[in-house]
Amino acid sequence: MHIRGDHAELVVGGRLDVRSAADARTVLHSAVDDGAGDLVLDLSELDSWDATGLGVIMGVHRRAGRCGRTLVLRGVPPQMQRLLVATRLHRILAIEGGIGVESLPRV
Repeated sequence: MHIRGDHAELVVGGRLDVRSAADARTVLHSAVDDGAGDLVLDLSELDSWDATGLGVIMGVHRRAGRCGRTLVLRGVPPQMQRLLVATRLHRILAIEGGIGVESLPRV
């Protein structure tokens, strides 16, 4: 897993899973705490995430809200869009461009 960027926009790549969750949480929480306005997470380079990784995203979402910021997801890969729809988190998280639920393949 790698994260690059600043306190306004970060690109997350690789795998966001139980092995990388602690490091990701530290970096993302620092970005929330050190910035202002929207925090954009570009997930276009993310290969996969598991339940722990999704928990990190939700924790950052909550922390951003407490700091008066909005977490915005950009470039969410299709397989991760399906997970957000299945868990109904697409209704809670701000996703740039939204998710075209009807265009996602059924699994």
